[in-house]
Amino acid sequence: MGLTKEVDRKMKTIKSRLMMLTISLVAAASVTFAAQARSSANTSGDAHTNNKIRKELVTLPYYGVFDNLAYEVQGNTVILSGQVVRPTTRKDAERRVARIEGVDRVINNIEVLPVSGFDDSIRARAYRAVFGSGSNYRYAMGANPSIHIVVNRGHITLEGIVSNRMDSQLAYMAANRVPGVFGVTNNLRVASGS
Repeated sequence: MGLTKEVDRKMKTIKSRLMMLTISLVAAASVTFAAQARSSANTSGDAHTNNKIRKELVTLPYYGVFDNLAYEVQGNTVILSGQVVRPTTRKDAERRVARIEGVDRVINNIEVLPVSGFDDSIRARAYRAVFGSGSNYRYAMGANPSIHIVVNRGHITLEGIVSNRMDSQLAYMAANRVPGVFGVTNNLRVASGS
């Protein structure tokens, strides 16, 4: 009877920890794009328009961990920027944002990264290294990871939001250890309130 109570207690502890982890991941994912929108140099659009733009970008079918999208609102003009692996992601982003009510013009400065087997192998190794270091695996969970790994001609740029400075440093050090990488730029931001 004592063994059963002990197992039940441990199961409840595990369940509560998993629930807290899930809540943390959902919060981190929602903070990521909200912070990117706020950090744009001149966001003069209203909150409704910003939310619509963010939603359209994060729900693009091929937007993933190896892409990075940002935007800036200047009146009725939206300036898209970032890097994507697929040309269709660039076109889809522009098309979706242009359909939003109140957006009159879209300037698409999204860079399509060159096709490269070398970069693809770095992407795979960087993914394993970054999300395998410390507790950074939690940033890869969900449909929209809060750390994005952009690889361009052997150079890695880390983009997104993490919970604390230590996670940022762990991701940077892990990316630096990936064989074949020429350099790493760490643009990870720490979530406000952390």
